[in-house]
Amino acid sequence: MVGGASASGATGNVAGVRIVVTGDAKTGKSSLIVTAATENYPNNVPPLLPPTRLPEDVYPDHVPVTVIDTSSSPENRGRLVEELMRADAVVLTYACDRLETLDRLSTFWLPELRRLEVKVPVIVVGCMLDKRDDQHPVSLEQVMSPIMQQFREIETCIECSALNHIQIPEVFYYAQKAVLHPTAPLFDQEQQVLRPRCVRALKRIFILCDHDRDGALCDAELNDFQVKCFNAPLQPSEIVGVKRVVQEKLREGVDDRGLTLTGFLFLHALFIEKGRLETTWTVLRKFGYNNEIRLHDDQLPPPIKRYPDQSTELTNDAVEFLRRIFATFDVDGDGALRSSELEDLFSTAPENPWNEVPYEDAVEKTALGGLSLDGFLSLWSLMTLLDPIRTMETLIYIGYGGDPSTAIRVTRRRRLDRRKQQTDRTVYHCFVFGAKEAGKSAILNSFIGRLFPEEYVPTTNDRYAVNSVDQHGGAKKTLVLREIPEAGVKKIISSRDALAACDVAVFVHDSSCQASWQKATEMLVDVASQGETTGYEVPCLIVGNKDDLDPYLTEIQDSTRVSQDMGIETPIPVSAKLGDFSNLFQRIVNAAEHPHLSIPETAAGKSRKQYHKLVNRSLVFVSVGAAVAIVGLAAYRVYAARKNASS
Repeated sequence: MVGGASASGATGNVAGVRIVVTGDAKTGKSSLIVTAATENYPNNVPPLLPPTRLPEDVYPDHVPVTVIDTSSSPENRGRLVEELMRADAVVLTYACDRLETLDRLSTFWLPELRRLEVKVPVIVVGCMLDKRDDQHPVSLEQVMSPIMQQFREIETCIECSALNHIQIPEVFYYAQKAVLHPTAPLFDQEQQVLRPRCVRALKRIFILCDHDRDGALCDAELNDFQVKCFNAPLQPSEIVGVKRVVQEKLREGVDDRGLTLTGFLFLHALFIEKGRLETTWTVLRKFGYNNEIRLHDDQLPPPIKRYPDQSTELTNDAVEFLRRIFATFDVDGDGALRSSELEDLFSTAPENPWNEVPYEDAVEKTALGGLSLDGFLSLWSLMTLLDPIRTMETLIYIGYGGDPSTAIRVTRRRRLDRRKQQTDRTVYHCFVFGAKEAGKSAILNSFIGRLFPEEYVPTTNDRYAVNSVDQHGGAKKTLVLREIPEAGVKKIISSRDALAACDVAVFVHDSSCQASWQKATEMLVDVASQGETTGYEVPCLIVGNKDDLDPYLTEIQDSTRVSQDMGIETPIPVSAKLGDFSNLFQRIVNAAEHPHLSIPETAAGKSRKQYHKLVNRSLVFVSVGAAVAIVGLAAYRVYAARKNASS
């Protein structure tokens, strides 16, 4: 792996680089730009240059570079900010003979770039090097080191002289290189190590190139890698040389089978340390990675087109692949993935997708904190339901060999399920509503094997819990519970399509508290009304939690009356504290499997339905009457015609 690359491969097909030059007045900005563009020092420089295009053949990447001059005067402040926001890189100048301009970098300019959230590489340039007093030499490293420690966005520092043509091309070479081959995504300069996401991407590339899966790149595999990335084969002597360099520095980097993963990573760290970032970037881009070291959009399937009331699920092929990969990474064969095993499974993805909300606490764990196969598949089902593109992307990272779009299926529309009175879904999404302290979180905790909490902790954001539910006959369905905080109900009601994703809604109340019941009833009516208005009616269940406490005086009568009036099942009494759930989760799945039943009707909904029946009945009478009239008229015409004929 000696490098060398075409421009398009090394630059990721960047169309052009826009470099904005800024800094205090009279620090040599315009002279720097003119000298770089014309290779001549200007005797007369205008106050502000127009956008300047540098010759494309000056730099090896042959990418067009446009340099923007700026003014630091207050009247041009708006234009300066506008240009900085459009910059790919910023060249920040100071005058070598005026220390106050150097001080202004850390007291004004760099903080100002942060305030404006200009998140691009910064090249600090000391101009007018020819004017510095030689009797008082200054070490650039000594001066800039504290500033670079404070402002990590500084890519490099350089001093130049436009008058004496010292390091002028280098200024814009470094600026262009910082855009095309940025250091920050690849390398932690403070720790002097490859960044984790870079390591993960390179590990995936190594595995893809290790065709015989023996954990090392043999000479043939190394050569194939070189040809793919750099369009040129390696000579046998070059392969020997590469392995020798690695082995001298890192004995475990090479074994009798070839270059190991450790050696492969070491080589890239070596390239970066020597300033050859383009080599690593060429490799990453050849395998479809962007500057964030994620697969580029063109490497992923297009967005899935679906109606709001359609959901996404894993196909059987995807589930079988996940079963196999679970077994592969269950190294100790205990039927669960420990944290280290799970991290290893996702070690070729940019990160473990389940280390963040809403996945990190959404599934049942084993006694030792591991993830069972059911829990593993449940989390995949949850991610597929909420973010199918992320599922497909992650499947690619961990080695799914087929077309990733075949890993996902789109379910039938739920309104069609209601019409057919059945559904083919295997993953059901249940919205859990209820007042504060009704016990919603306790129900979710119990669903995923968590202990009943002794202290009340309010839920402020939507929370998920997912698990498989055993059905009669041995079948399993996946149930996703989504807890809706009381404050979040208004958002659901105000959004037309919010209920489209819901297969079944549960309304939890504290059966010992009348106010809790009233709140749950209000939510039930609001949700039912929203469903009637939008056409996204959902089966609803009422759950009376805290059945271990004495109910309030009229709880049974109230809940029975409401369920009968609205045409849904009678309330389900449960006690999360005692672990008595009256088959709640099976009953939720059963309600979801019968999308035409347990749909509540409000008084307004019943009135509308009655009105539509009357209108339809009237239309039938009108139609029949019209038909009779037409038949009678036809008969009369026949009779009249016969009478005229006989006379």
